[in-house]
Amino acid sequence: MTDPATPSAHPLSAVRLGIPGGAEVTHRDVAANGARFHVAELGDGPLVLLLHGFPQFWWTWRHQLTALADAGFRAVAMDLRGVGGSDRTPRGYDPANLALDITGVIRSLGEPDAALVGHDLGGYLAWTAAAMRPKLVRRLAVSSMPHPRRWRAAMLADVRQSSAMSHIWGFQRPWIPERQLTADDGALVAKLIQDWSGPRPPEEKALENYRRAMCIPSTAHCSIEPYRWMVRSLARPDGIQFNRRMKRPVRVPTLHLHGSLDPVAGVRNAAGSGEYVEAPYRWRLFDGLGHFPHEEDPAAFSSELINWLKDPEPDR
Repeated sequence: MTDPATPSAHPLSAVRLGIPGGAEVTHRDVAANGARFHVAELGDGPLVLLLHGFPQFWWTWRHQLTALADAGFRAVAMDLRGVGGSDRTPRGYDPANLALDITGVIRSLGEPDAALVGHDLGGYLAWTAAAMRPKLVRRLAVSSMPHPRRWRAAMLADVRQSSAMSHIWGFQRPWIPERQLTADDGALVAKLIQDWSGPRPPEEKALENYRRAMCIPSTAHCSIEPYRWMVRSLARPDGIQFNRRMKRPVRVPTLHLHGSLDPVAGVRNAAGSGEYVEAPYRWRLFDGLGHFPHEEDPAAFSSELINWLKDPEPDR
């Protein structure tokens, strides 16, 4: 697979980066669900698997990797299918298959289960994995993403939410979005992150890294394929079947994190996701933060996450 337009293609080494503080992250590839996935790992202890969103890659979790490792966890951030250092396959971007990627990586890491932490698209897939493969998910933490059934309902019936996610409707066009994402060395990537952040967006160096990663050949195409499926399947049998499957409640302790200023996923729609959780559910709203709370205020986000992970009885 090749991108129709890649003005500036960067090698895969652009995603095997270090993290702040000098901690030595271990980079390696693991096989799962018929593909190869790049992971960045730090620390020892119970597994916490971190799932990035759009338009980012594993490095978005750089602050949490260190914090989790220092707190006694085995922190692993993976690149989703088609992104970063993972395989860019020609198909397999529906959420059910992407969730199997995640649970397959858990097994390939030699662990019986994991606490899943997902942001944006990674959060959508974390919800999905917890419903589909509950025995492999010890706990669930989701940031900046409503439950898939809430997402679907909002896209179909909530005009304001549908408008806020106008980029997803734009992704339905063939090839044009790929060209836009890679034009001017990925300038649109930086603009989207800045527009979706609150008053404290990620630093310029981070934006440069995300721009470079998006310009790796085929990444732009693979990054938006999940969103194409999510919209195009709304009225198709496979999409309707997936929506029915997601009626299955989440039965593991769940932490739901959200920025009060998130312009992409509305607070009202996200906050109703607890109706799909039949287990302890904790909602945490970060005042003054946007769509990327784990980067906009990493200390507050990491503290909330770690305290919840260590709480033996997280209540409602």
